[in-house]
Amino acid sequence: MTLIRFGVSIDKELLLKFDRLIKDKKYTNRSEAFRDLIRQELIQKQWQGDLEVAGAITLVYNHHKRELVNKLMDIQHDFGDLIISSQHIHLDHNNCLEIIAVKGNPKEALNLSDSLKSVKGVNHATLSMSSAGKEI
Repeated sequence: MTLIRFGVSIDKELLLKFDRLIKDKKYTNRSEAFRDLIRQELIQKQWQGDLEVAGAITLVYNHHKRELVNKLMDIQHDFGDLIISSQHIHLDHNNCLEIIAVKGNPKEALNLSDSLKSVKGVNHATLSMSSAGKEI
């Protein structure tokens, strides 16, 4: 890997805010923070295309809700080629956390995430988007 240095013009106040942000996030320098911001934007772009992506869907739900678990399982079975792993965690007597790892077409991953989060009884759902490990 070849490193290239370049200059950036930025408003002083914005730079001060950025420096506080990267300090809070434990970056050792601005360069690594900039690299992460660039990577994140490139991953977002991957998710808008057709290249293979990876991600994780997290769901929190009350497993006592009538038929909820069966509905969630049916949806997951419809996306069997996309799901590479899932983990079910009991948070307390009523609530469960499910983490579903996905790898494949980004549109299908978004469709799966939307299908799961729209089920009545799901309290919270997020999709964490990442790359499938290939060069960004």
